[in-house]
Amino acid sequence: MSATSAGSAGSSGSSGRAIRVVRTPGGVAVPADIDPFHRRLHRVAPAGLVGDTTQTTGMRRREAISGKTVGARSLWMGQTHVPASTSSGNHHHGASETAIYVVAGHPVFVFLNVEGDDPVETRVETSPGDYVFVPPYVPHREENPDPSVEALVVIARTTQEAIVVNLEGLDWSEVRTDDPGDTGSACS
Repeated sequence: MSATSAGSAGSSGSSGRAIRVVRTPGGVAVPADIDPFHRRLHRVAPAGLVGDTTQTTGMRRREAISGKTVGARSLWMGQTHVPASTSSGNHHHGASETAIYVVAGHPVFVFLNVEGDDPVETRVETSPGDYVFVPPYVPHREENPDPSVEALVVIARTTQEAIVVNLEGLDWSEVRTDDPGDTGSACS
């Protein structure tokens, strides 16, 4: 590909400055700072989900969109499965914000609400179609009280890998904001 300085109509940025472009093999001019891998859409079919991601007891995470699967730079997305009558271990996701969409089942998300005079273990009960936001570093766990139906959620995080820090309890005593967390596949 050849690099050129665009000077024709439609090739100036919003500031009016020329944009440096490269030509694809087909002759299409694209911004030079966008690598070839990030010029196309990536589809991940269910069979392409990866189970080799950081795990927490009582649940199974399956990775779809990440740095290693599609070259994502600032996003991780996948599924979490919690079997019937199961609670996950306590954990947090480091500096990553986490958005959760409930696909199936009625998972319960449990955290320690520390905003009042006394800490209170708080249960957020959900149903299919609900969304849950988990802020960075908040210790929590997932529970599936249903005796026969697996809970399935889709998760999106603001990091390219699944950061998981497994904890003994829900209190904040083990939380360290300088701990990047684990992006391996260990289960504890």
